[in-house]
Amino acid sequence: MLRTLIRQELLTHLMSARFFAAVVITLLLVVANAVVLLEDYERRLAKYNQQENAHREKAQEAKTYSTLKLSVERPPNPLSLFSAGLDKRLGSTFDIYHGFVPMISDGSARSLDNTFLNLFSKSDLVLIFQIVLSLMALLFAYDAIAGDWESGTLRLVISHPVRRGSILLAKYIGAIVCLLLPVLMSLLMVLILLSTVDSIQLDGEDFLRIGGIILTTTIYLSAFYLIGLLISTATRRTATSLMLCMFLWVALVLVYPNWSRFTITPVGDTRAIHSSANQQIEQIWEEVDREKDQFLANSPLEGEPQGFNLQTRQSNSFSSGGSLSKRYGIDMKLWNPSDPLVPHVQDYHATMGALHIRSAEQIALVRKQTLDSTSLQESIWHERLMKLSPASLYTFATAAWAGTDLDGMSDFLQAVQGYRRTIIDYFHDKDAFSSRQWFASDKGTVDWWDLPQFHFDRTDASENATRALPELFLLLLINLVLFTGTFLTFTKIEV
Repeated sequence: MLRTLIRQELLTHLMSARFFAAVVITLLLVVANAVVLLEDYERRLAKYNQQENAHREKAQEAKTYSTLKLSVERPPNPLSLFSAGLDKRLGSTFDIYHGFVPMISDGSARSLDNTFLNLFSKSDLVLIFQIVLSLMALLFAYDAIAGDWESGTLRLVISHPVRRGSILLAKYIGAIVCLLLPVLMSLLMVLILLSTVDSIQLDGEDFLRIGGIILTTTIYLSAFYLIGLLISTATRRTATSLMLCMFLWVALVLVYPNWSRFTITPVGDTRAIHSSANQQIEQIWEEVDREKDQFLANSPLEGEPQGFNLQTRQSNSFSSGGSLSKRYGIDMKLWNPSDPLVPHVQDYHATMGALHIRSAEQIALVRKQTLDSTSLQESIWHERLMKLSPASLYTFATAAWAGTDLDGMSDFLQAVQGYRRTIIDYFHDKDAFSSRQWFASDKGTVDWWDLPQFHFDRTDASENATRALPELFLLLLINLVLFTGTFLTFTKIEV
């Protein structure tokens, strides 16, 4: 009997106008948006390759160790077509310097040349599923019980030896299968489209991640269908059920996820926290200045560090006196290569290199504590509020699968910070800080043939699954509660 009921529900939905509308609308929106997103990705990839080449050429142009300017680029995530997450919102270029530890807020963003393409590229395929298919799920469900009750079909079915739980299960399975067909058809079209371009090469791990997105989409659509089914069971009038379904859809999908971003957070006024952090950073630099002055007091060096009292034929230098990093670079050509002050200059830069590395770690600790107590805490608060909506849970889970969530961005930041430590080790192996080539190139420029190159690999699909698991669990819990509530309500109604 259950198989017969499922077959009947499938035929009813497949022959309905709303199924045809769901297929046509989903296919048109997904394929059209995929074309725009693919163009956006190719532009970002071309910009990434251009920036990478520019950074590499700039590094090779450095003649001394101190003038080395290293930058790394975060490559665009190919799965950002499915779930953009934070991939295009956060900065992608990070500077590498031994006297500065980069944080996630320090990246500078790439911008597309086409301003209008920027407007269209804010959406992704998950957003279409989130908005359109959740609405379709409610439209499939609003008259599932109420419509049969008004037409008398429900009384006729119950008059046969069939359990009410079987009726609900058949309606649920039939509707979910029909809702998944537009998803699978549209994703198949997208994968065919991706196979025609050379810029995206998906591997087995990527297909596992896409499978996770499909699984999450199924659970998400199930939650909205069960919301509609519960309303249809409780109201038993199609007009009332439709009105309540539309109200909840607007509230849960359109209003609440955006409204929760502007709610009052427990962080409060952060000016005192930032002021305290700035004072701590100033104290760190004051300590550095004291140690520098103490070194110079016992040294024959005079004047500014860019040249001291050395006799130079030519001197090129740059410096930045920011509160986070006092960076400098020196390239001198000495009149007298055997100047007796050269060893003292080497000792000075060796001392300052160690001081800058130490101060960078101390400042990084202060900044991390500040970020954890302000921006990160505010982000966690917003995320918890947004998780009261299935739409937000779906967004977070799919971003975790795609690797475009905050954890995915943190993976890249950890790789950047690890690369900085690699560069410091490289400098130590070369005795760069105490080397004459730190500040002078008249006896030869630095050969960068063995300079370590930056490399970043995305995390394994198993780690993506682990990160998506909390949201998946909550979505499954919502499904269980809704189905239980629908079943209990349906068993108590009189037909």
